Amino acid sequence: MRTAKLYFFIFFLSLVVIRAQETENIGTETVTVVKPYSPSVSDAFKIKSIPVVNDSIELKKKPIEYVIFSVPVASTFTPAKAKASRVEKIPPPTIYNTYALVGLGNFNNAIVDFYTSREVGRDENLFDVGLTHFSSRGDIDSTPLDTDFYNTNLDLSFAKKDRDYDWSIGVGLGHQLYNWYGLENGAFTEIQLAGIDETQNYFNAEANAKLSVEDSFFKNGKLLVRRFWDALETGENRAVFTTELEAPISSEMVSFKGKVDYVGGEFNNATLNSTTNATGLSYGHLIAGVNPSFVVLRDELTLNLGANFVYGTDLERSNGSFFIYPAVTASYRVMEEQVIAYGGLEGDLNQNSYHGFVEQNPFVSPTLVLPGDDILYGLYSIQPTDQQYEGYAGLKGQLTSSIGYNIRGFYRAENRKPLFLLNPQNLFREDEGGYNFGNSFQVFYDDVKTLGFFGELNVDINRDFTLGINAEYFNYNTETDNPAWNLPEIQGSIFVDYQITDQWYAGANLFFVGEREDLQSVAAETIPPNEFASSIVTLDGFFDANIHLGYRFNDQLSVFAKASNLANNNYQRWVNFRVQGFQALAGVSYKFDF
Repeated sequence: MRTAKLYFFIFFLSLVVIRAQETENIGTETVTVVKPYSPSVSDAFKIKSIPVVNDSIELKKKPIEYVIFSVPVASTFTPAKAKASRVEKIPPPTIYNTYALVGLGNFNNAIVDFYTSREVGRDENLFDVGLTHFSSRGDIDSTPLDTDFYNTNLDLSFAKKDRDYDWSIGVGLGHQLYNWYGLENGAFTEIQLAGIDETQNYFNAEANAKLSVEDSFFKNGKLLVRRFWDALETGENRAVFTTELEAPISSEMVSFKGKVDYVGGEFNNATLNSTTNATGLSYGHLIAGVNPSFVVLRDELTLNLGANFVYGTDLERSNGSFFIYPAVTASYRVMEEQVIAYGGLEGDLNQNSYHGFVEQNPFVSPTLVLPGDDILYGLYSIQPTDQQYEGYAGLKGQLTSSIGYNIRGFYRAENRKPLFLLNPQNLFREDEGGYNFGNSFQVFYDDVKTLGFFGELNVDINRDFTLGINAEYFNYNTETDNPAWNLPEIQGSIFVDYQITDQWYAGANLFFVGEREDLQSVAAETIPPNEFASSIVTLDGFFDANIHLGYRFNDQLSVFAKASNLANNNYQRWVNFRVQGFQALAGVSYKFDF
């Protein structure tokens, strides 16, 4: 009962308190904390007492005494001092600054090669001298004319390499001798042959300069100046300047390539399509161009978007024209290094020159003056080639770590493409040189469209063995409906290099050139050239196999032997210009410090 009353009293008191809270405002209080709260952890309570052992029997430890019985032992052992192990170092290869090679063979063939590089001052300044010579004084049985030739070149250069830039200057001198020997036995009488002077000499003098800059928008600039002339009063001047600029824009790159290309000269002899040797013709062409491009780099994609703006002018006739060519290239990594797809669409106005034609075919005549009906060039001698475009696409990469490949297809359109065509036999002429007997070549310009395919396989099993194979196929379509004179449809090559031992090394190369077509004709008075008596000649395709073997006595002295045209095939490289048969040559090379 008392408990019930107690509960009732508590309940009533709760109602009164709640009622008071609802009706009264208790106000606000300000609490000031004098010291901030900083809690701490107290040590736990531990019982600090030692337990007492209540045992009726208490054992005491017996003290133990140890006595060492020492006996001296005689010993003669003396420990050796430790030494640090050394890694055996491979001595770096000795680099010599001078190299000389001399070789002799049948057909009185001779080869000389000399090169030296000298440091000038304390900086990385190099002065280089190079001399090369290759000659032959042998005869070829198929022709009654001399077949001697030699080619000699001397190059001097000075180069300076600095931290931020490097530059170089150089000069070169050259002399070549060739003979227009493209006449078969029995084609002319002994009296006629005695009046033929078939020798031609070419001379070359040039200077060049180059400047490259690191970490600058100006990347490089190159300049070439050349004077080229022959023994029959033909002379040519050439000057070429190229430069490259780069500027980053955000994460991409913009590049500008520029060029100025001048060629000018004079032929003192008229074309052999004319029965009289009238005054020759002067020529001069200036090409100026700029190639801006925008380079896009992504993880697997490299894209170069650009255009080639070129202005070409004939300085002799004050005629000029403006050209715009595509300049787009791209590559994409399909499978890392295994498969890389690439392609492009490019064009340009390519400068031609007498020097360039001689490099391709030394048997051209100094009469490259041709009448034409071209609106821009009219009567012309040397003229540039308008490569309107070349579109190509291909795949390259590595099948394995030691086998690489490259396959490509292309289609090219060219206006005024130079083709080598046999000069007509012109017995009405009494030229100073003996090139008017159907034994020299002219340059025939034609508009040519070419469809081509290229394939290449490189095998690099190790540092001691490499193998390369390539093949090309071409299909030509000319504006004149003539064959593409002296251009093969198929060609290919194989090369092998093998380091047999540390001393012995060997190599071989085999190349094949397919059939080509040329035109033999005879000039006649009062008849236009297109009505000359003529016939198409087909030159057979040919193989040429060459091998070499060498032995190194040491780092300085080596001997070598070479064999060329192993099949002993006197094939025709050009019409009636047969090559020497089997050739063997042996020599020695020596490296030293000079």
